[in-house]
Amino acid sequence: MKTTELKAFLDYKVTVYNQARFIETDPIQIPHLYKRKEDIEIAGFLTATIAWGNRKSIIKNAHRMLTLLDHSPADFVINHSKKDLQQLENFVHRTFNLTDFIYFIEALQHIYKKHQGLESVFKTYSSASSTQIAIHEFKKIFFEIPHPQRTTKHISDPHKGSAAKRINMFLRWMARKDNNGVDFGIWNSIAPSQLSCPLDVHSGNVARKLGLLTRKQNDAKALLELDTNLRKLDPNDPVKYDFALFGLGVFERF
Repeated sequence: MKTTELKAFLDYKVTVYNQARFIETDPIQIPHLYKRKEDIEIAGFLTATIAWGNRKSIIKNAHRMLTLLDHSPADFVINHSKKDLQQLENFVHRTFNLTDFIYFIEALQHIYKKHQGLESVFKTYSSASSTQIAIHEFKKIFFEIPHPQRTTKHISDPHKGSAAKRINMFLRWMARKDNNGVDFGIWNSIAPSQLSCPLDVHSGNVARKLGLLTRKQNDAKALLELDTNLRKLDPNDPVKYDFALFGLGVFERF
């Protein structure tokens, strides 16, 4: 397929899947429950953190997390006490358990009180063309207070070879400007051109079939290859093609 044909094909698939109805079956529905910027950020970050496995299970458990936070995630995170944490019921999603959940709340409180919030951290460390070094620096900040060693596995690090699918998805939600009401675009300090595609088994397999990706592993090197090729198709909004690749893989079994 020629580049012009590939672009036309993927642009069309973006229009098919980048629609409000996409929200109904996707974990992005969780942060869409909120209007306040900080609530959207925190609900989105926690939801993205557990976004692996069965999508219905992800959505169910994300709802449970927000219920435990009294459906006021920003207020709970910023103002909670040790007693509030002790009263949380047991929570588990695959390997993410109550110990991890409690630390995430503590770390987020630290970020909002000491680092001016999530957007500030990613803005500070993003380069003009990428957010990958910002993800690396974010992980260091996230774990700069005393933490359980087991919890570090729940934040990926591109410098250790990870494609960091879940954080890249979260960043797409926050920073990508979307005229169809799916992605929020509430972070004006990060441009869509800086974002990377959330690379997973579905988007990776479709990308390989379309010649956008040759590397077999879904790792940081594969993400760089995919990003490079997607930027050729649309340098201003390359991550929009996540909708096309994911939709083709999940809904069309491409």
